[in-house]
Amino acid sequence: MTQENPSVLTAWASAIRPKTLSAGVVPVALGSALAYQAGSFKLWPALAALIGALLLQIGSNLANDVFDYLNGADDENRVGPARATQKGWLSTRQMLVGTGLVFAAALAVGAYLIAIGGWPIVIIGISGIICAVAYTGGPVPLGYRGLGDPLVFIFFGPVAVLGTYYVQAGTVTWLAAWASASVGLLATAILVVNNLRDRHTDERAGKRTLAVRMGARGARREYLALVSLAYAIPPALTALGMAQISWLLPLLSSPLALRRIRAVNTQDGAALNAELAATAQLCALFGGLLCLGVLL
Repeated sequence: MTQENPSVLTAWASAIRPKTLSAGVVPVALGSALAYQAGSFKLWPALAALIGALLLQIGSNLANDVFDYLNGADDENRVGPARATQKGWLSTRQMLVGTGLVFAAALAVGAYLIAIGGWPIVIIGISGIICAVAYTGGPVPLGYRGLGDPLVFIFFGPVAVLGTYYVQAGTVTWLAAWASASVGLLATAILVVNNLRDRHTDERAGKRTLAVRMGARGARREYLALVSLAYAIPPALTALGMAQISWLLPLLSSPLALRRIRAVNTQDGAALNAELAATAQLCALFGGLLCLGVLL
């Protein structure tokens, strides 16, 4: 946002970070597509999984906004998009209350899913909320210890896809697990761009992300590896006879993936804001094509 004094609603919209929410939609869509392919699709559990995933992601975004400010990672030197707490658009109290309300709503949706899926959903829900808060909050913020990348992969890949599949099919499969890894890798690539951009301010604030630990060169290599592995999974599954030829549809987006890799390798600082959004779009396109391939 460019407004210096936005309305309260606009400030909340900024804090929610709508451009990143595709990372939460894609794995639920994929899990539902896989369930449909298996003849197990159920509309209401699928919708509940989608709403729950979005609420958890929004809650995490709000928690990151306030806790990064309180921990000093977001200050006047921030090069990324404006943060509502740091800009003073919303008070820390407002953000904490908002975060709590969003997680409470997620728990309400989770209660329905628990009634369907039982104790595995209890574990997924509780661990999801704990990690969403502990990513930047609490006495030992996980994101400040370089654990953000594996957490994003786990929760935006296997947990989200397999959890969605499980509440519909009542089981999980190896095919679903491998498919989940591809979208989890691309979701992690979004975080890598974010951390590459913020590495200097993060280092000054004591936020030891992998981009801080490995440096710009290491972070760019990580991005290359994540995107490359994501695009290698559908052809590998097809070659092994685990998936039909239509699973190759995501490869249609490979020229865009190459463009993103080149841009991340050559750009830095505020210029990476556009690449963060572009990587989120790439994740959505890849996931959409993979869902279509699963359904055909």
